[in-house]
Amino acid sequence: MTMAKRDTYTPDSLLAVAVEVFIERGYDGTSMEHLSKAAGISKSSIYHHVRSKEELLHRAISRALDGLFGVLEEPGALQGRAIERLEHVTRRVAEVLMDELPYVTLLLRVRGNTDTERWAMERRREFDHAVSDLLKQAAADGDLRDDVDIRLATRLLFGMINSIVEWYRPGRGGSASRDEVAEAVVRTAFAGLRKA
Repeated sequence: MTMAKRDTYTPDSLLAVAVEVFIERGYDGTSMEHLSKAAGISKSSIYHHVRSKEELLHRAISRALDGLFGVLEEPGALQGRAIERLEHVTRRVAEVLMDELPYVTLLLRVRGNTDTERWAMERRREFDHAVSDLLKQAAADGDLRDDVDIRLATRLLFGMINSIVEWYRPGRGGSASRDEVAEAVVRTAFAGLRKA
């Protein structure tokens, strides 16, 4: 992947290129030389913006995590019955995933090989626990089916949402819109989870 040479690079535009290269080659398979070629700038120009390849990874993953954790602070995630808060979180997480598609894709592909990756995996577990707690509260409120195993439901819910990174491509003809996808996720998941 070679991009046209650019006169000026900003930290954000450099980050966008780095994320593309990390996804294409894998973080471990990416060198500063690969990033330099993809960005069309020298390695020293990259070092003008960041100290290391891992700093780029940390910035990219932080962007994804900030979006996800931000959902948990929204009024819809904090007020109302647990089932309603859970539906809000599910819808918004799907939307954040689509809005920040390359960054969340990278987050989902980390394997724990670096300090940054281990930190990201721990933060993902914290997020998963927060959503699992909402599921437990909804079950305690009597709003979920009695035959639903909460741990399994949590995994299936995240599996469905996370799979969006594999097929969603915004702007392609025939693709569902972001809002249609998010609404379909909520309808599909909660048709099976909600008590009739």
